[in-house]
Amino acid sequence: MSFKLIPPFKKHPTPIVNMPMEDEVMGRADKRGNILINKDLNDQELIKETINHEEVHIVQMQNGELDYDEKAIYFKGKTYPRTSFDESDETLPWEQPAYKNE
Repeated sequence: MSFKLIPPFKKHPTPIVNMPMEDEVMGRADKRGNILINKDLNDQELIKETINHEEVHIVQMQNGELDYDEKAIYFKGKTYPRTSFDESDETLPWEQPAYKNE
């Protein structure tokens, strides 16, 4: 007789990598599905919020809603040139769901 155990965790968790970043940057989601966290973050609550925030961007990219390159952000079929906005703006359409998830 056998049975199947269902783990209480994701089967394919998002890799989280601590790395050097600019002082004002807490984290990033990259196109390979990794969450990059500023290595200088020490506050566990802030790290958790950053991971939750970036996980939203990972899902947005997996769903084809969000993409980016050096020149622009592409969200739901619209192009946003990087020179036309402040990337820390919480009201940007791809940022709003991420800030709600923190």
